[in-house]
Amino acid sequence: MKRGKSVLKAIGVILGILILVLAAGVAYLTIREYRPDAEEKIDYQGGSRQLEKGSSLSVLTFNTGYGGLDASEDFFMDGGKEVRPDNKEQVEDNIAGITKVLQENESDVYFLQEVDRNSKRSYYIDEMEAYEQALGLNGAFACNFKCDYVPYPLPPIGKVESGLVSLSNYQVSDAKRISLPESFTWPVKTCNLKRCMLETRLPIEDSEKELVLINFHLEAYDDGEGKIAQSKMLADKLAQEYEKGNYVIAGGDFNQTFEMLGDKYPRIEEKGWAPGIISQDSLPEHFSFAVDDSYPTCRLLNQPYTGDYETSQVYVLDGFIVSDNLTVEEVKVMNEEFQYSDHQPVRLQVKLGD
Repeated sequence: MKRGKSVLKAIGVILGILILVLAAGVAYLTIREYRPDAEEKIDYQGGSRQLEKGSSLSVLTFNTGYGGLDASEDFFMDGGKEVRPDNKEQVEDNIAGITKVLQENESDVYFLQEVDRNSKRSYYIDEMEAYEQALGLNGAFACNFKCDYVPYPLPPIGKVESGLVSLSNYQVSDAKRISLPESFTWPVKTCNLKRCMLETRLPIEDSEKELVLINFHLEAYDDGEGKIAQSKMLADKLAQEYEKGNYVIAGGDFNQTFEMLGDKYPRIEEKGWAPGIISQDSLPEHFSFAVDDSYPTCRLLNQPYTGDYETSQVYVLDGFIVSDNLTVEEVKVMNEEFQYSDHQPVRLQVKLGD
């Protein structure tokens, strides 16, 4: 009888300690939660070139998958098992491959998403610095994922500092981070992404107008309400800039498929992560999508990439929104067979109206 009571007491003590540790961990993450302001100015001047009226401009968007999601990888949030690549060399090889893709598809502006600067999952490599050096450009960085320690799954993700990077060889008059609506509540939000837009403004020679560039990465793993709220805020921002008489290009990872493209890359099976759907009706007047479905732009990370669309789930999730005072000359998916990331780059060529 006494032995039974002792065992129960020991179990109670252990449970009590575990609860205290858990409570302390939640308290620490709550205190240390990343809480950016609604808008934050970024010190960024861009390049030396002056944008001129009537000129053509190229913009490339690429979700780089933090250098850790090459064709051999899967990911636990998509139904796979992996948390991070097996070694640092794998991440370095992916960054080198991504760099090669960027250099081979030279553009005036680059919108990059999922760029790590100090994260366990990418072996603490400053990826922004690597891309800046390779392209010979200075970048603007807007953090959208910052946590001292993400405690899940097992082994845990750990420390993360990641975000959006915009690079340009044109002069930039202003840059800012603009917070998007949050998709999660406490305590989950303490160690989750804080989505945002990265706005850069390019002055135009002999004009009061500006070219407003918006780099974004919308919500992925919510119940759908977060993506809708973020898409609405983005649309409101586009309308505001157009009313000022500006040219506007927004681009990045929508985490949504485009209704007007139809069902070229249908779902293979019902289980697993699936994107939302975005339509032209969600955009304000004077704006339209600039997307290409010649190749898919994203693959599901439930398994390594097979190279076959019938056995690897693929989607078109990446592209642009363009104002009607710009002429779209070309938009093209650069097919890299998902060698270095779970996304593929998309390149846009536009011409400014006089």
